[in-house]
Amino acid sequence: MEIPNHPAHLPTPVMPQCPPQHMLQGQKALVTGAGSGIGRAIALALGQAGADVIVNFVSGEETAEQVATEIRAHGVRALALRADVSDEAQVQAMFNKAIEAFGTIDLLANNAGLQADAAFENLTLAQWNKVIGVNLTGQFLCAREAVREFKRRGVVPQVSCSAGKILCISSVHEVIPWAGHVNYAASKGGVMLMMKSLAQEVAPYRIRVNSICPGAIRTPINMEAWGTADAYHDLLRLIPYKRIGEAEEIGRAAVWLASDYADYVHGISLFVDGGMTLYPGFETGG
Repeated sequence: MEIPNHPAHLPTPVMPQCPPQHMLQGQKALVTGAGSGIGRAIALALGQAGADVIVNFVSGEETAEQVATEIRAHGVRALALRADVSDEAQVQAMFNKAIEAFGTIDLLANNAGLQADAAFENLTLAQWNKVIGVNLTGQFLCAREAVREFKRRGVVPQVSCSAGKILCISSVHEVIPWAGHVNYAASKGGVMLMMKSLAQEVAPYRIRVNSICPGAIRTPINMEAWGTADAYHDLLRLIPYKRIGEAEEIGRAAVWLASDYADYVHGISLFVDGGMTLYPGFETGG
C-alpha cells in the first residue's frame, strides 16, 4: 500500500534562494500565546519574514489585536483568534477559523505557556493541572490539529520543501531541574519527549518538528528574576555569556528553524540560552 506523501513519491527538495526577509514568503503560521513576550516576538518575526500569521490569545484581546496590526505593517495578513489551548473544542475551532481565513496552515509555533509556582508539598492539584494542561496538553492538542492539516495537504513545493513545520517552545528546564517549579519543569520535560516522538512518527510525511528552548529571556513572566539590579546581577551567575536574552532573539531563531534553510533539521532541541545549559556552577571545576 502506498503511503500518501511518502518521500519516495516526492521530488528532491529545492533549496531556498530567497533573502532572509522573505524566508517564509507565502506561508501561513499560527502562533499560540502570541499576545506578549516570546510569542509576540515570534509572531512579529514570522510576519517580517513574509508569513501570514494567526495571533492566538486567551486574554488581552486589545493587545493581541495590536500585535496583528504590527504584523500587517509588513505587508502580510494577520488575524487575532481567542482560544484556550488546553481546551480541545476551542483548539479545533481556532484551527477551523484559521484554515477558513488563510486556506491552510504551514507552520505552528506552540508557544502558549504559564507558571504556577509553589514548594512541592504546597503544590495543589489545581496548580499542577493548570500548568500541565496549558504547557503540555495544549501543545499536544495544537500539534495534532496541525499534523492533520499538514497530512491532508501534503507538500506544496512552491511554498516549502516540507509539508509543515511545528516549533515547540520549550525551556532550558526540559533538562535543568527546577526546585520550587516542579509542575513547570515536568511540563517542559514532557514537551521534549513529545516533540521527539512526534518528529520520529511524522518524518516520512515530510513534516518537521523541533523545539526552541529559551534560557533567561527578558519577558513579563520572569520579571522578578531581572527587574532589579541585584536580581539581574544574581541571574548572570547562571549565564556564561553574561547577559540576559531578548525575546526578539527567539523570534529570529524561530524564523530560521521554520524556514527551508533548516530543512534537514528535525527532532532537535535548539537551546537559545547564553550557555545556561553548560552548568556554569562548574566553570571553576565544581
